[in-house]
Amino acid sequence: MGNASSLLTQYDIEEVQEHCNHTFSQQEILSLYQRFCQLDRNGCGFVSGEEFLSVPEFAVNPLSQRLLRMIDGLNFKEFVAFLSAFSAHASLQQKVEFIFRVYDTDGNGKVSFNDMLEVLQDLTGPFISETQREQVLTRVLEEAGYSKDSSLVQSDFLKILGSSDLKMEVEIPVD
Repeated sequence: MGNASSLLTQYDIEEVQEHCNHTFSQQEILSLYQRFCQLDRNGCGFVSGEEFLSVPEFAVNPLSQRLLRMIDGLNFKEFVAFLSAFSAHASLQQKVEFIFRVYDTDGNGKVSFNDMLEVLQDLTGPFISETQREQVLTRVLEEAGYSKDSSLVQSDFLKILGSSDLKMEVEIPVD
């Protein structure tokens, strides 16, 4: 399974399904494997950040640099696990865990006001001033029962996002 030129066995497919909590069907895993092999240009069994940037939709994503930290050097099983948060079958918990990892830039298990402000900066670019971003974020936190000085943990994200109809789906063409 590590070598991009090898074929997936039924065992490999089932192992990947188990690893990603069955968020993808076997046919979707085969399609993802084909895409993984296309991205893995040097055939080493891992996809680099540079190879990911060859996907136009990824390259233009305002959070692409944050996502690169999470995906650089993934093997196929990790690649599918990364994408599983975008599956229509992913649980709210899986989606919130993914979002939390995007915000938790230093990996300390906490998201500070500044961490959230940095993501907001990435998303809004020059279209909103720093002051406006701070005001918006402060208000959102206060409405959720937190302050500017709060450090949020993953359960806080689940509490805040759990009441929303969170959509994070990617279409996987199944040939």
